[in-house]
Amino acid sequence: MRISPMATALALALLAAGCGRTPSSAEIETVSMEAIQRGDAGAERRLALWAGDGLPVAQRELALLYSKRRDDAGARALFEQAARKGDAEAAWQLGELERGGGKAAQWYRQAAEQGHARAALMLGLLLKNGEGVAQDKTGAAHWLGVAAAAGNAHAMFLLSNIYAHGEGVPADARRARALLERAADREYPAALQQLAMIKQMGDALTTRDPEAAQELLKEAEEHRRSNARKF
Repeated sequence: MRISPMATALALALLAAGCGRTPSSAEIETVSMEAIQRGDAGAERRLALWAGDGLPVAQRELALLYSKRRDDAGARALFEQAARKGDAEAAWQLGELERGGGKAAQWYRQAAEQGHARAALMLGLLLKNGEGVAQDKTGAAHWLGVAAAAGNAHAMFLLSNIYAHGEGVPADARRARALLERAADREYPAALQQLAMIKQMGDALTTRDPEAAQELLKEAEEHRRSNARKF
């Protein structure tokens, strides 16, 4: 009989809990899945014990459970404990909880500096729009570039427009187009639509092609419906 990887990880996590060994991040996350997705009370107790022992991954995962229950105060306290110990995902989650307030940027920045692509995207957006922080177009371009380099299509699209208009960076039409095409290749609807408009009209870098434009518009609409949560 084959044993699934999840069952193996859960067994290891239970063993860790039983013998006092510090569980791995993967083991903690497996127990967290049991608590969050299956409502396993025993798994939640183990998660709480590990969080009480100061393990940042357990603190973050328990915070996610509290957040699912709409206990924002409990979630925020645990996310902050984990973030202050260097957990990038916890810092990102704190940024999400603090959106609209003045603290989101500091948590997004902490996560972004650790390579968290979505945090880099959000930090770039805050700096671009001056939301909760002083507007900084150069800083916005930097952090959107970090997110784009990590493969975030939304960041590629935003950065394309930044280079097209020279906002905080020297205008660079070719770089703008390359970023737009990369975002379109990743099925980002707004990029597909913008590329369609360019092909419809033509420009210095593109020969007019109405037929290709219509295909891109159809593709954009399909992905807007099917990938609504992806982006």
